[in-house]
Amino acid sequence: MIGNAGSFFKNPEVDKSVFQSLKIRFPSMVAYEMENGKYKLAAGWLIESSGLKGYVSGNAAVHDKQALVLVNKGKATGSEIFALSEHVLQTVFSKFGIQLEREVNII
Repeated sequence: MIGNAGSFFKNPEVDKSVFQSLKIRFPSMVAYEMENGKYKLAAGWLIESSGLKGYVSGNAAVHDKQALVLVNKGKATGSEIFALSEHVLQTVFSKFGIQLEREVNII
C-alpha cells in the first residue's frame, strides 16, 4: 500500500470562453459543463497532460495510475509533498494557464 491523501487537487472551474480556447488547443481535454454555464476541467487530465503522471521527486511522487493523487514512497516529509504539489501547480499553470487549487488542508 502506498501512503496518500486521496485526490490532492480540486477540479478547476473556468468560464466558457476559457474552455473554448483551451479545447481548440487541446482537443482531448476532459471537461464537464456545469449548470452555472462554467466548465469543470479534470485536474487529473491537466496533470497527466503536463507529463507528470508517475513523476517522482525524492520520496514523493505523482501516482503512476491516477495523476490527481500524490503519494509518499515511504519516507517523504511534509515539505517534500508540499514541494511536489508546488511543482505540479507551476507545471500545469505554465502549460495551460490554469491555476489548480489544493484540495487537502495544509497547515
